[in-house]
Amino acid sequence: MGDDLLDGYRRSIDNIDAALVFMLAERFRITQAVGRYKAQAGLPPADPAREEQQIARLRALAQDARLDPEFSEKFLRFIIEEVIRHHRTAAVAG
Repeated sequence: MGDDLLDGYRRSIDNIDAALVFMLAERFRITQAVGRYKAQAGLPPADPAREEQQIARLRALAQDARLDPEFSEKFLRFIIEEVIRHHRTAAVAG
């Protein structure tokens, strides 16, 4: 016996998950270009001041959206760590 309401929720979640994956892919395409630029310009892979600004901005956005700011910070820190790893790889390669 099917549950149309639950199925509808799950389809919405699946659509949102797909959008998140595509948005993350686009974000990483851009940050990889930043990493190549930083490597060519001799800039450090990490920018702690920028990272803290982004975290503060995202925490405020999360609060406005009624999303747990702690969760949003953990999520962004995870992404930032991956971006810095890419930037370090670009610095070694470049």
